[in-house]
Amino acid sequence: MIALNFKVVLEEDRRSGSQALSHSPSFSSKASNASDGDHPRRKVEPRYSFVMMHCIFDQCKAMVTVVKFGQMSSDLLAYGASDGTFTVCTVSDPPAVLNQLIGHSKDVTDFDFTSNNQYIASSSMDKTVRIWEISKGLCIRVIYGVSPQLCIRFHPVFNFSTGRVINKTVFDNEVTAMDHDHTSQLIFCGDAQGCVYTVSMNSHTGVLSRSHHNRNGSKRKSPVTTVVSLEIQGYLTLRCSLKLAPRLHSIRASFCPLLSLEKGEFIVAGSEDANVYFYYLTRPRHACVNKLQARFSLPNRGHGYPIIGIAWNHGENLLASSDFGGTVIIWKGAKTG
Repeated sequence: MIALNFKVVLEEDRRSGSQALSHSPSFSSKASNASDGDHPRRKVEPRYSFVMMHCIFDQCKAMVTVVKFGQMSSDLLAYGASDGTFTVCTVSDPPAVLNQLIGHSKDVTDFDFTSNNQYIASSSMDKTVRIWEISKGLCIRVIYGVSPQLCIRFHPVFNFSTGRVINKTVFDNEVTAMDHDHTSQLIFCGDAQGCVYTVSMNSHTGVLSRSHHNRNGSKRKSPVTTVVSLEIQGYLTLRCSLKLAPRLHSIRASFCPLLSLEKGEFIVAGSEDANVYFYYLTRPRHACVNKLQARFSLPNRGHGYPIIGIAWNHGENLLASSDFGGTVIIWKGAKTG
C-alpha cells in the first residue's frame, strides 16, 4: 500500500543480505499482577489475566514500530523498527532471535506473513516494499514506490512472485491501516482522518471498486478507537467508539478476538504511560477493565517508554508489546479452566 494509492502486488527482483543473530533474548519469571491503579478494582476476565513476562527481546536500539505473530502461529514472532531493521524470533522454549533482516533504510511501517509463514512482506518509509523468505533470511524482491509505504497485506488469491501491479485505487488521504474479510473480496482501508473505506475486489480480474465508507463524525483532536460492524454488501455501521487521551505517537490497538466473540468488543492497546490497557468498548462508563504495568513488574527491565505495538499469538495465551525504546515483551496469560 502506497500512501494515497492502493496497490495490489509486486514488481522487480532484488536481493539483499540478512544477518543471523546468535544471541538470546532476556527472560523473566517474576509474577506480574494485572491491575488498573487508576480505576476502582474490578473483576478481570480470566482469559486476559497475566501471571508473568514470558521473555523480553531487548537487543533492538530503535523504536519497535510494529510487532506480529505468524499466521495461526503460537511461537513465530516478528517486529520492525524505526532504523529499518526487521527481526524474526521464536518465543517457544527457549526463545531466540532467528534472523535480523537488513534492507530497509527507514522506518518499517507494517508487514504481513503469508498463510504458510514462509514469506513476509514489509513496507517502509523508504518508499519500498520488500518480500523476505523467512527460512533463508533473504530479501527476494523489492518493489519501489513513489511515496512512503504505510501498510501492506498479502491477498490469498493473487501470486506476488510475478511482481505485477494488478490494479490500484486512489484515496484523498494517507491510508494507514488495511485488512480484508474472510472471502478476500472486501478490503477495508482506514485513512489518517479516521475514515474507514470498503473496497470491493474481483478475485478473478483484480478490479477494485470503492463502495462504502464510515467517517468518524467527531471534530475533536483526541484519538478515538472505533469498532465498525460489517453488514450486507460491505456497508459499515458504527457500533461503538472510545475516546483516548491525546498522544504524541502512533499507537496500535488490537481486538481480543476470543473474548469479543463471547461477550462483546474487547480491545487491548499500548499507551504513552508505558502500560498496556484492556478496554471493554460496549461498557458505557469505565471502559478500562485491566492494565499491565510493565515498569513495575520487573524494575529496569520492563517497558520504560511509550508502548507502540500490540499483538496476540494464535490461541491468545501470549501477548506481545513493543515500545519506543526498542524493547519487546512477551506476556504469558494465566491458565483458565
